Amino acid sequence: MYLTLVTIVIALFIAMLFVNVYFRVNVMKSYKILVKNNVEFGARHLFSDKKLEEEIYPKYPEMKEHIHTFVKNLRKSINMATVLIALITLFGAILMYYRHE
Repeated sequence: MYLTLVTIVIALFIAMLFVNVYFRVNVMKSYKILVKNNVEFGARHLFSDKKLEEEIYPKYPEMKEHIHTFVKNLRKSINMATVLIALITLFGAILMYYRHE
């Protein structure tokens, strides 16, 4: 049972790690395009679609698709990092629970 649980958690961790790296590479590609075109916005715009629609898209209409891609991939990367932390915690809990057996 221990070996199965550890194998599953390690496999999930590796899979989530590669997915997270994929999204981070996409974030960096979009970020480079936005920096090259002098697109500026704050962290509050990243987490609020309403603020993004009202304040940023009208300011940079030609970059709307790149901004949307950047924000979407950054959010996914943050979610993946959260899942990775949960998997690390689960792995630690499994190791602590089965430590004495």
